[in-house]
Parts: sequence; structure tokens; C-alpha cells
Amino acid sequence: MIKKILIALVAIVVLLVATVAIASFATKTDCKIEREITINKPKADVYNYVKLLKNQNEWGPWYKKEPTMKQEFRGTDGTVGFVSYWNGTNEQVGEGEQEIKKLVENERVETELRFKRPFESKADAFLILEAVGENQTKAKWGFATNMPRPLNVMLLVIDMDKEVGKDFADGLSSLKTIMEKQP
Repeated sequence: MIKKILIALVAIVVLLVATVAIASFATKTDCKIEREITINKPKADVYNYVKLLKNQNEWGPWYKKEPTMKQEFRGTDGTVGFVSYWNGTNEQVGEGEQEIKKLVENERVETELRFKRPFESKADAFLILEAVGENQTKAKWGFATNMPRPLNVMLLVIDMDKEVGKDFADGLSSLKTIMEKQP
């Protein structure tokens, strides 16, 4: 009787492992999320504000979730190589750093996000600006990452576009409000 129970338990474990393995190869590993908004300000004004990572404390959604998080900065803000480090207690904030990797004057800001907690991962983030009128700028903010197998199975149960996309939309809405209030 005990032998049959053990065999059944082993069979269940093997079946579960096989299911996760199959699901991990049947599920995509790439993840890209982006949102956009039109801001009633010239592209150069928006660029000069968003290229400074410290300004994300004013418009980004994560600082609002935990304004008491520990922060450190290395380098000269608004230049390639500048690093913004954060360490929060809120699970939605976690711990990590963001480094400016590429700046294209009045066009785009590219950064690398390195998350340490709640789990280790990297993502390539971007903020792309496009003039849609003399005093209007379309700002597109997002990131792209690759989730290794078998962690990619989480994409089956978590709608990353919905979860993180809301944060990007909220941040862009705050950015629009801040920029349009400036003289």
C-alpha cells in the first residue's frame, strides 16, 4: 500500500515537472511593454527634463509608492554612465539601479534597469520623443526584457503589460501635467 502511494506521488511530481518544462518551451521569453502620451510642449523642453533621472522622483510612479526609499546617485545626471540606485521596502519598489546607456539629443533616452529584488533581472528601458507639432511631443516610455526559462511560465499567469503598463501610463500622465504647468 505504501509502495503504491509513493509511486503515485513520484508520478505526480514527474508530471508536474514535465508540465512546467513543456510550458516553459511553449511560452515566449521576450516581454516588451510601452505606453505613450502627447505632451503640449516642444520636444527639446521635454527631453531636457526627462534626460535627468533624478526628475523621475517627480513624475515616475515608483517614488510615489515609497517616497522614503533609500536612494543613491553616481555620476553626472543627464549623461551616459549616470546611475540611480534605489532600495525600498515596498515589494512594488524593490531594489535595483538604472543606468543611462545612450542619449540622442532631443530624441531618446536609453537606460538599463538592473533589478535585485524582488527577483534579479535586467531590462532595457527607453523614452522616445517625437514632435507631432511645433509645441507638441509624443513621449513613448517602455522597456524590453527577456525572461529565462522556466521563469517565463509566469507570463502565463501574470499580465505584465497590464501590471507594468499601468505604471508607465500613470508616470506619463504625471509627466504631461508637470511639463504643461511649466512656463
